[in-house]
Amino acid sequence: MSRADITPSPPVRHLLVVDDEPHIGLLLRPEFEARGFRVSVARSLAAARAVVDSVDVMLLDLHLPDGSGMEFLREVRRRPRTAALPILILTGEAGDRILEDAQRLGAGFLTKPFSPTKLAARVTALVEGAAPVAGDTP
Repeated sequence: MSRADITPSPPVRHLLVVDDEPHIGLLLRPEFEARGFRVSVARSLAAARAVVDSVDVMLLDLHLPDGSGMEFLREVRRRPRTAALPILILTGEAGDRILEDAQRLGAGFLTKPFSPTKLAARVTALVEGAAPVAGDTP
């Protein structure tokens, strides 16, 4: 087989799920791994800070045991390495002020409960630079 016959594999994208509820990671991991993502789960902001520089996209809960997801979003946006990182906020809270803050900081927003399949499609579109998947909330 020659080099011309070898088709390179698409790059593996690294997804960080920041949520203190263990079932969220368990629910999402198989869906994203089936789409070729490497999935890391952080159950605290401290754990998220340790890996955020090495990820391609992040799902972020707002309420974590060691702080505010919105404050972490602001922190991530201030850092040159992560300023343009695609981020979706996942929360059971759908207040207008929070939605406006998230959008102003360049993050998408999805309320719990959500469909793992639709979420995976939306994240895939987000990292590929496509328009949001129809039917998803902003």
